[in-house]
Formats: sequence, C-alpha cells, structure tokens
Amino acid sequence: MRRIYGTAKRSLLATRRKRQYLSDDDSDEEDETCLDEMPLMYNNEVSFKMDESDSLVNRRRYRNQSRLGQIINDGWESTCGRCWERLCNRRKEYHPRNVPIGLQRSSDEKYPKNVIRNQKYSIFTFIPKVLFEQFKFFLNLYFLVMALSQFIPEIRIGYLYTYWGPLGFVIFVTMCREALDDYRRYRRDKEANSQKFRKLTRDGMVPVPSSNIKVGDLIVVDKNQRVPADMIFLRTTEKTGACFIRTDQLDGETDWKLKLAVQSTQKLQTSVDILDIHAEVYAEAPQKDIHSFVGVFKRYDEPVEDSLSVENTLWSNTVVASGSALGVVIYTGAETRSVMNTSQPPSKVGLLDLEVNTLTKLLFSAVLVLSVVMLALKGFEGPWYRYLFRFILLFSYIIPISLRINLDMGKAAYSFMIQKDKAIPETIARSTTIPEELGRVSYLMSDKTGTLTQNEMVFKKLHLGTVSFTPETMDEVQSHLRTTFAQQQKEPQSSQQPFLGPSMTPSRSSGPVRRTVITRVFEAVRALALCHNVTPVYEESDNSEAGYETEADQQSQQEVVYQASSPDEVALVTWTESVGLTLLKRDLNSMQLRAPNGSVINYHILHIFPFTSETKRMGIIVKEEKTGEISFYMKGADVVMQTIVQYNDWLEEECGNMAREGLRTLVVAKKILTEEQYQEFDNRYHQAKMSIQDRNTKVQGVIESLERDMELLCLTGVEDKLQDGVRPTLEMLKNAGIKVWMLTGDKLETAICIAKSSKLVSRTQDVHIFGVVNGRTEAHLQLNALRKKQDNALIITGNSLQVCLKYYEHEFVELACQCPSVVVCRCSPTQKADIVKLLQNHTGKRTCSIGDGGNDVSMIQAANVGVGIVGKEGKQASLAADFSITQFSHIGRLLMVHGRNSYKRSAALSQFVMHRGLIISTMQAVFCSVFYFASIALFPGFLMIGYATVYTMYPVFSLVLDKDVSAETAMTYPELYKELVKGRSLSFKTFFLWVLISIYQGGIIIYGALWLFDEDFVHVVSITFTALILTELLMVALTIRTWHWAMAVAEVFSLAIYIASLIVLRNYFDGTFLRTFDFIWKVVAITSVSCIPLYILKYLRKKFSPPVYAKLT
Repeated sequence: MRRIYGTAKRSLLATRRKRQYLSDDDSDEEDETCLDEMPLMYNNEVSFKMDESDSLVNRRRYRNQSRLGQIINDGWESTCGRCWERLCNRRKEYHPRNVPIGLQRSSDEKYPKNVIRNQKYSIFTFIPKVLFEQFKFFLNLYFLVMALSQFIPEIRIGYLYTYWGPLGFVIFVTMCREALDDYRRYRRDKEANSQKFRKLTRDGMVPVPSSNIKVGDLIVVDKNQRVPADMIFLRTTEKTGACFIRTDQLDGETDWKLKLAVQSTQKLQTSVDILDIHAEVYAEAPQKDIHSFVGVFKRYDEPVEDSLSVENTLWSNTVVASGSALGVVIYTGAETRSVMNTSQPPSKVGLLDLEVNTLTKLLFSAVLVLSVVMLALKGFEGPWYRYLFRFILLFSYIIPISLRINLDMGKAAYSFMIQKDKAIPETIARSTTIPEELGRVSYLMSDKTGTLTQNEMVFKKLHLGTVSFTPETMDEVQSHLRTTFAQQQKEPQSSQQPFLGPSMTPSRSSGPVRRTVITRVFEAVRALALCHNVTPVYEESDNSEAGYETEADQQSQQEVVYQASSPDEVALVTWTESVGLTLLKRDLNSMQLRAPNGSVINYHILHIFPFTSETKRMGIIVKEEKTGEISFYMKGADVVMQTIVQYNDWLEEECGNMAREGLRTLVVAKKILTEEQYQEFDNRYHQAKMSIQDRNTKVQGVIESLERDMELLCLTGVEDKLQDGVRPTLEMLKNAGIKVWMLTGDKLETAICIAKSSKLVSRTQDVHIFGVVNGRTEAHLQLNALRKKQDNALIITGNSLQVCLKYYEHEFVELACQCPSVVVCRCSPTQKADIVKLLQNHTGKRTCSIGDGGNDVSMIQAANVGVGIVGKEGKQASLAADFSITQFSHIGRLLMVHGRNSYKRSAALSQFVMHRGLIISTMQAVFCSVFYFASIALFPGFLMIGYATVYTMYPVFSLVLDKDVSAETAMTYPELYKELVKGRSLSFKTFFLWVLISIYQGGIIIYGALWLFDEDFVHVVSITFTALILTELLMVALTIRTWHWAMAVAEVFSLAIYIASLIVLRNYFDGTFLRTFDFIWKVVAITSVSCIPLYILKYLRKKFSPPVYAKLT
C-alpha cells in the first residue's frame, strides 16, 4: 500500500506540475494530509484519469485572451475608471439616528434630500461621459485616431468628411439615443419627485412634494399611493391597527404584506395628538436588508417604550393597499432601502461579440502587416513613417466602422421578433445585447418550485401517525369535526372545555396523551386553522339589505380571498375551510373561526413568530376567549421539527414517503401554556425585543426556550403540480444536447420525485445519491463511488456539494459534467450562483439559468443568459432576467428557434460586413501596387461613404430576416441545436474563407478594369465601382437561404439608388461613357467572373455535401 501510495503521490505531483492548473492555495496545502496527494482511484484495476479536456485548454486560452484584452482594450478604460472611482465614488459611512416626534427637540444633523434621480448624466457631464463610454472600446478609439490624423496635411488621404462623417454619424446616433433615454428617465424622476403628499403640521394637513420631504416629517399615505420615503408606521385608519402594503416594486413578491402600527400612537384619539407628545424613534444605520430592522419608539412624557421591527416599517416604493397610513420619515433619498438595493446588473457580453472582437484585432494586425509590406516594397526612403501611416489610413476600411452598428441594430431586431412571437406570448427581452447567446447554451440551471412546477398548492394528505386522510377520505374529516362540535353543544354551558372531546385533557401529563381519532383530527384541523399568517380579504358587497345582517352573515355571502406570503399557508387554510372550520376574520390581535355548526370561535393572538429561511418554521401563541386556554402552535420543516416534538417512531418514515410522492411536507405541533409560563415568557421576550445589540439572536433564544417537548399533532402533504409542457420541453432540451441541472432548496426526496415525474431523470435511468459528506475523507470516498457510475443521474445536497468543492473542486466538476443530469437539493441562493460560475470557469461553456422567485435572482444574473418566469412568487426574477417568459415550456422555442436564428443571422451579418471592407481594401492594395506603391486612394471619399451606407446597407442588413430552417423544423428536430454550440457559423475557418472570397473578388474587379483600361482614369472608377456594387448585391443574394419580401425590396431599392446616383453625381461619373455599350459589357463581364464561380461552388457543395438541415427539408 505504501508503495502504491508513494507512486501515486509522485505521479500526481508530476502531473500537476505539468498541467499547471493548481491554484496557489492548493500548493500551500500539499503537506497537509495524504488525501490531498492521493488520486481518487488508487487501486490497480481502475485509475482516476485526469482527462485533458477542453475545459483546461479553454481556461488557459481565456486567461491569455483576458491579458491581451487588458493590454489592448481595457488599458484606457481601467485607467480612466480608477480615476473616476477615486474622484466621484467615495464610500459613505452610515450611522444610527434618533428622530424626534411631536414636542421633542430636533437635532441639526443633515440627511440626504428625498430626490429620486435615475439619470445617468447632467448638462455638464453628458458629452464627456458619452464620449468616454464610446471611446473606451478599441474599435471606436482606432477610428478616432484615424480621423484625427487627417488634420495633419502630410498624411491626409482625402477630405475630412470621409473619416469624420461615418465616425460622427455613429457618435451622433449614440448621443441621440442616450439623450432620449436620459430625458425619459428625467421625466419619470420629475413625475415621482413632484408627486404631492399630505404632511401633518400644526397648521393642519399641508400638501408637500415628494422631493421636499425630510427626516422627521409626519406624512400621510393614502390607499393605492406610493410610499415616498422609509417611514415608521404610526397610525392607520383601519380599526385593526394594521394595514396591507404591496411590495412587488421592492422585492418582486405579489402577495400583500401586513404592517403593524406602533401601539402607543395608534391608541391616540386623533392624528393631531401626535404633535403634542414628547417622543423619539431610534433607527439603526441605513442598510440594504429589506427584511430586517432594529428600532425603538420611546415616549418621554409617559413611561412607554415599544420595540420596532420590520413589521412597523413602510419602505419607500411600496404601495399602501388598504386604508391610509401615517408615518414618521426616518430615511430619505439615497439612504432608503429601495435606492440602496438599486444596483446596475452586471453587464453581459455575448460569446459572438467576443469572437467578433477577436476577428477585429486580427483585421487590425492585417492592416499593419499589409502597410509594412507595401512600405517595404516601396522602399524605406524619405519620410517613410509618413508613408506608413498613409498606408494604414488607406487600408483602414478593412475594419468596418459599421460593424458595431449593424450588430446592435440586428440585436434590437431579434429582440423585437422575440417579443412579437405569438407562440410565446408576453415574452419580454429585457436585454437586447445577448440574443445570440440563446443559440449557444450548453447547460441549463433550473429552479424547481414555480419553474418546473406551478406553485399552486393543493392539500393532498393529512397524517396523524396511525391514520392518514387523502382527498378520497376527506369526508371522514368533516364527519369527525361535526361529531366534535355536536358533542360540544350537548355539554353544559359552564363547562370549561367546550372544544375537547370526551377523552381529551387540557394539559399534558408527563407521558404521551392517548386520544381518539375524532379528537386528534379536531386538534390537527384547529392547529392548521390557527397556525398561519393568512388574512381573509372580502370583496365589497352591494347588498342593500346588508345593514340588517350580522357581520358574520355578511361575510358568509361574500367571496373571500386569502392573502399570505406563502401559497402553502393559503392551501392549508383553504383546506380547513373545505372541511368545515373556516377562517372568518383576522386582525392584529384576534382571530375568528366558524365551526361546522355555524358558531363563531374567538381567539386572541398574543404573539406571532414569522417563518424565516433560517428557522424554517413559524409559530403563534393564541388564547381562546371562552376558556382562557393559552396554546402555542408551531409548524415547520421536518428537519427542524424532529428535534422539537416529543419522541415518535413514525414522523421520519412518513416524511420520506410523502416526499417520494412529490408532496411538500409540514410538521404541526402544539404546547399548552399556563398563565404563569406565558407571563414569564412574555417578560423575557419583551426584554429581548428592546435590545439594540444582537436583537435577533436574543429574540430567537427566548423563542427556542418554548420550543421543547412539543406535542406532535399531524403531518401535512401539499402537492405542487407540474407546469404544462414541462416533460416534452425537458425531453427536447436533452435531445438538443443541453444538460439540465435542477437547483432547488427543497428536500432530497421531493427533488428526486419531481425530477422523475418531469422526466428530467427517465424511469429507466439509475439515480446515484451522493452520500452526506462532512470532511475530506468522506468526500474522497464518495467521489470514488461516483466515478464508477458515470451514466447515472447525480443527486447531491448543497452541504455535500460545498464540502466537495472545498477539497476536490476540479475533480467533482469533471465527474458531474459527465452525468446526464444533476439535481442539487437543499441549495441556498448563493450556492446556486456559485454553481453557475463554477461551470462557466471549468467548462468554458455558455450557461442559462431560469427561475421565478427572488431566491433565483443571483443565479439568473450570474449566468450568461438569465430567464425569469412571471409566477406566483412575483416579478423579481422576471425583472432581473435578460428574458422574461410566462411558463417553462416557452424556453424550448426561445432556444431552438430564436436562439438559432439570432446566432446564425448575426454570424452571417458580421462576416458579410467584414467582407465588404476586405474586398475594397484588396482593390486598394492592388491599385497601389500597380501604380508604383503610391499611397493614393482608389475612390473619392464620397463614394466610399456611399458604399458603406446607402448603396449596400439595406441588402446587407436584410440578412437579419434570413433563416436556414423553419420554426417547425427547428422544434421538431432539436438535434440541430448541437451544431450551434460548436460555433461553426462564425469561426476562423469561415472567416478565412470569406477573406479568400474577398481577395478573389477584389482582385478580379480591379485587374479586370485595369485590363480593360481606357484612356481616361474616370472610366476605371466607373467600371470598378459599379462592378463592386453589383457584386455586393449579388453576394447578398448568394448568402440568403430563405427569401423574404423585404430582402427583394432592399435589393431593388439599393440598385435604384445607385442608378440614380450615376445620373446625379456627374463629378464622379462620365455620363456619356455610362450610356455606351462598352461600359455595360465590361461591367457585366467583370461582375460575372467575380460571382458566377462562387454560385457554381455553392451549387456543387449543396449537391454533394449538403448541410444537416437540408436533408430534413
């Protein structure tokens, strides 16, 4: 064993030195432990082969590219950017504050103005900023240097407008676009800043614009009105002392949120009374987190001190949904939560843009080489550096300035087509810079809940340990409830236990309580009806006789809508209503339930502990009005509830069974508190809530003191149905060669069930569940096991994945990428983003992320293409994504059809624009060589501008309408997508092919014209330029694969413009010669020789070596 280990160690070290893919951190850990050095498979039968895959080559290649790009492209940008950062973006420090209310003396501290400003520019910074943004790109900077050189008479080639015209047009169009966008932002900002709000003063309500609101102002926000600044909620017109707000513009969630007014100010007789109190609000320092807040409300004229949390806040840009709210402003302007969370998403650059950039650098190198060759043939005599620069100017048309414009216009056209596609309605292209990336995706990262599933929860199973109820047996639950309440009616009114069955006891003894099925069903249903954060909202009734009915009767005749932050809770409350126990009314301090017999049961809400992603549970303490019984109910995930409830032998097994059925499980428990126990808890809880330092930790510690030895009531199972078309879409993606990874926060069993039901993992495919690993040794053994099962679908938890990436990052990614599909469960939002970045770095392939919730935003922004679904969880993912769709099945058409068309069209467009510059540069090079290497322009400047614009612009741009296969064919045969990922439509091979075509055609045109030379030089210009224009129009026709009527119109229109210019531009063309037969036959002959051979070659290639799609059509 030692010998094997020693050999393995030496070989691995040698291999690592040879390949040089270890990081510095890895080299520092070489002496830590033998497992660092030992290969994953160290027996003689199977060895772990570190495959020299493309990922290592790609990583090395990208690293070299980034260095080159930093020297050439980013040097100018980074230098100016650092200076700008130091001058303008100094980090500001934030401090907590005390905001006075009423008669309390205010401080002199200054706070930022409450002005919304989304403008990028001001009057003074507009021109400098726009110019900087344009000339930080190598291409534009290159043309700027060329244009500036024309001010030097010694190296001037032609008129100034020949260089400044195209460059000025590009800059002018860009400045107009930026100015229009910024003006629109200014209009929106002005509208928001001038919106009037009511300010409470001693002179009454005074209207005040949003921009004039200051910290300490008392502002009234009416129903459906935007909250202008971050405020503490003091009073509301709602009797409950609480109001609903909509937060979809802040966090993207569509569910209404319940906000609570400060009790001390809500109890005042009128709002004006607030002006006569001595009070102060302590608010923590401004921060980004919209889900937490630490503050204290303190009155100095009375011994009142209230703890303030996020439930007492009204954040800026939220909308009041019920009643009107009065609040005191604590943060304004740049210190509000909404502004602090507003950041520019990371700019994404498509792979095609990087490839075009590489080809542009290659063309620039060609310009330098060609200029040096011309100068060498001419001889290094006299002012040779001047001649060199003139040659560079003459050949600068090899790099077309119109390339960037054509590509940007093409991207805008593709985005427009995506949005107008009736097959995927309501699809929005929020980013117009990367539509081609849709055609290059190799890995798709998908969320589960709301993405593959509908996020519409349906209650499916209730398990009590010894008996379970399904939809077929729910009538038994109704019967048990009716029996319970019928027994309650028979008991004497003096009974203190009206809701307990005959064998139930109010307080729990030391051992488990033995109960009948009837009473256990009642306890479970009552717990589900009470333990939640759901509020029933009733629509307005137009019944004129409503005044003669009780409130309960009126509500029973109205349609109820349940509002909650979780669809799971709505499903549970809806189910309790279906079995007879209905949530009738809920406010800040009370809750009403209607029993099957019509009686109303009242409860006082003493405390609520909301669900958080950290605790994974929620709790509520209620006091029943009639009996005075205090109960603590709790429900949560099984992983946390198993340690909280009393010992049982069925919970873990049944959770696994339900998860395998694809159900989302919740464990429900109960604990009865005596009055003394509750008072002790309430005192400790109040002290913890008043803490300023580590408040959350202290509060959670007090709550956990109650969460011990709770009685297990039931286990619930809720089904989240698959979206329509998920199975065929996933099958299509797999056939297209796209590997789908499902990243979910759900439990292992549920993730496996959804993966199988959605056909992400086929029924016949084996599943390898990666074991739980906590250290290096366990990870080492599990990776060995995975190495033997490469054809299996991989299922792994987020914690195990994190351990593997810590010690064996490269090895794990190599193995995972070979699996047909991967499911990562119990995955946090940060881990989702890390997995996306991991695949990008190790494989060099393009990734796409799709999700529907706020927890998917980081994953969506990290991917090369982010797709957001407008779902039940809101629009946050949709707003952060590059493309927004309404259901998962739409991504199939988005990738197969629009991804294919966008990539193919942009590839053809970019290469044709380069061809247009190469052919005229070839003619210029031949012309210079024939005339003794004189640096003289072949065509006048005006014709050069016309050649790149009005004469050829429309036919060339019409290539954005071309397509090689129909949408139906692309969807029917997704295997065609595999060709796109290889990037063969725009490669060095196709580029050099177009270079050869350009050299051939340019040489034929110029040599043909010189061979047919007449006495006057202007005849050569007429023949060559006319043949050049006709050649370009014919080449566009040769390139087109599917004709569109707009293409034919563009061809005819461009030809008509050129014929008209032959008549009008008499300074450039000899009208008499143009009307001769000599001119016509020479142009036809030259054009035929330049184009007909290419048509023949295209026909032969199509006949003997047709593309794959041609065989299908």
